[in-house]
Amino acid sequence: MADSNDKTHFGFKEVPVAEKAGRVAQVFHSVAARYDLMNDLMSGGIHRLWKQYTIEMSGVRAGHRVLDIAGGTGDLAAKFSRLVGPEGLVVLADINDSMLRVGRDKLADLGLAGNLEFAQADAQYLPFADNTFDCITIAFGLRNVTDKDLALASMVRVLKPGGRLLVLEFSKPNNEALSKAYDLYSFKVLPKLGRLVAGDEDSYRYLAESIRMHPDQDTLLQMMGDAGFANVSYHNLTGGIVALHKGFKP
Repeated sequence: MADSNDKTHFGFKEVPVAEKAGRVAQVFHSVAARYDLMNDLMSGGIHRLWKQYTIEMSGVRAGHRVLDIAGGTGDLAAKFSRLVGPEGLVVLADINDSMLRVGRDKLADLGLAGNLEFAQADAQYLPFADNTFDCITIAFGLRNVTDKDLALASMVRVLKPGGRLLVLEFSKPNNEALSKAYDLYSFKVLPKLGRLVAGDEDSYRYLAESIRMHPDQDTLLQMMGDAGFANVSYHNLTGGIVALHKGFKP
């Protein structure tokens, strides 16, 4: 239980632990309507390749049960829905009801419904039974979780033995020149793009800051092992701007 004086990071700021979830929620309430458009603009569409690689590494097949945490507007859930088929199940979970609503509407427009469920859920306290899912994904969401260790432990609990977790997240570039260019883009260009397209410069400044405060590749690898995952590994994408971490429940 967090003490009332405990602090955590909200971007580069320190805030009381009890306040972070509400602040993050406000960011995503603000950006939900333009979230997909901004993803395409911010990444030049490359986020779709990162997500496709995640799907390919998931091992998901017909009949599987998949949990997509922080699933937002449903990019991964849509692909998983087609893979698991009518005998499988995909649960799109997000703590933010605005994001969840956008995702539900988008998947309905795609004609996907029969094997999809939606849950407003906190990654730290997943409301599912032990040993429920064959695969869990969390794409660009872990960095916004207040207690990442607690969330990883919750994910281990609800995975079936042999099930896998895939964490797709912004990470640390492995080249100094790329890192400098990335910083320039993140702190000079991205907030202005957020202001012009989404009408919200501050939220996109927070998103850039939250990436810098997220654990690097090796630290997250260690955290997953400490949480109980086995055979943990990661693969850098786009020079380490993004990394995909993978681990299995023993």
